[in-house]
Amino acid sequence: MTLTKLAKITVEALEDIKGRDIVSLDVRKLTSLFDRVVIATADSGRQASAMARNLQEKVKAQGGRVYGIEGEKTGDWILVDLGSIVVHVMQPTIRTHYNLEELWTPPKVPRKRAAKSVSTANEA
Repeated sequence: MTLTKLAKITVEALEDIKGRDIVSLDVRKLTSLFDRVVIATADSGRQASAMARNLQEKVKAQGGRVYGIEGEKTGDWILVDLGSIVVHVMQPTIRTHYNLEELWTPPKVPRKRAAKSVSTANEA
């Protein structure tokens, strides 16, 4: 399965169970372990578990593989390993506290600006 197709299935599966604030980050320049990180917010442990289950079912139905899942018992933060995509389903307080978007967003590299020449009154 292509990365694009897997990413689409992932986002749609999370949206099916009303996941909020879904973010998909390309992390290929930051790690060689996986290609994308998908983060979604669930309003309760029950919703988080339902989102993770739905994701697993949809991926498997399309011929994909789920390599592992962690955190289903509490539902505060569930991690679903799809190989090239790692999915985090988090409750709002946990998501705010850990701020994974900042962790997995590449740093902004400041552009070098061309030095402006300053003209003086003597240059004429």
